Amino acid sequence: MSTDQNKKTSNEFYSFEDFNNLDKIDMHLHINTKELFLIEQAKKDNFKLITINVDYPAFPPVEEQLDIAVNLSKAYPETLAFVSTFLMNDWDDIGWEKSVLKTIDSTLASGAVAVKVWKNIGMDFKDKSGKLIMIDDPKFDSIFSYIKKQNVPLMGHLGEPRDCWLPIDQIVVAYNRDYFIEHSEYHMYTHPELPSYEDQISARDNMLEKNKDIVFVGAHFASIEWSVDVLAKFLDRFPLAVVDTAARMGDTQYQTISDRDKVRNFFIKYQDRVMYATDTFQEPNMKQETFKQDVHEKWISDWRFLATDDLMSISDKQFKGLQLPKTVIDKIYKLNAKIIFPGAWKNQ
Repeated sequence: MSTDQNKKTSNEFYSFEDFNNLDKIDMHLHINTKELFLIEQAKKDNFKLITINVDYPAFPPVEEQLDIAVNLSKAYPETLAFVSTFLMNDWDDIGWEKSVLKTIDSTLASGAVAVKVWKNIGMDFKDKSGKLIMIDDPKFDSIFSYIKKQNVPLMGHLGEPRDCWLPIDQIVVAYNRDYFIEHSEYHMYTHPELPSYEDQISARDNMLEKNKDIVFVGAHFASIEWSVDVLAKFLDRFPLAVVDTAARMGDTQYQTISDRDKVRNFFIKYQDRVMYATDTFQEPNMKQETFKQDVHEKWISDWRFLATDDLMSISDKQFKGLQLPKTVIDKIYKLNAKIIFPGAWKNQ
């Protein structure tokens, strides 16, 4: 390669070593303790963070999550922002909607930059009659209308990876397989009485049809992690929707094995609609140095996949990194999140 070609390559793409100096954002993770492990590693690796409250039984109560998020975001506003949520408790009470709006007001006043709904809606929560509540239920209409009027995004983890409806031995991505082995209550293959993958996605899209002017952040590639073609159709249908990469990079890498150009072209075409995220959990009783090293290695691995054309492997299958242009990397890793969450990192 000539000197001119080397210079052009250097100007167009980041190197592996550029990871150390580039400002970056991981916009989907969960800090569930007041320890500073993740914040310290973020500062070392030049990341800003968004921690997200969810009504997940394996996490501390939402009130405790909120307290942690508020206090840490006030102490480290240059590094940490947070997303709040609301509870489905008392759904059947006549005052439920009013109570939820009060909660949203309170969390936004405390600094929340968005509001999240979780997969318990559509997969777990039932009203007093035993009816499973889906996200397009009319009772949510006033809630989502109010969030829209507050000019903050609605974030949604709705549904699960499509593989969730397959037997364990047919789930190809290891982290999905491990998760559903550990959390069989969310392994829909074993719960045929519950709505299908298509039902979950349809309910989500029905909700968005009713709220086309709301900014929607589809967590985990909007649960369309299995096909960039189908994900592109979703983004075309809902112009205000964006997605994050949290906990689904492996699914994307599997697609890269068979058609790298298609995956790469997706990221380039939809460079304004994708935000980098990991879904990292900081839980009690973690070993500090081990946790920090794991987080760093995850960030490094994802950078290698998105920014370089290094040879990588997943489940003994090889593929080359996408080597996205600098302009695309800048958007995915930073600029898009700053646009979607303008109230975050207020000191910056």
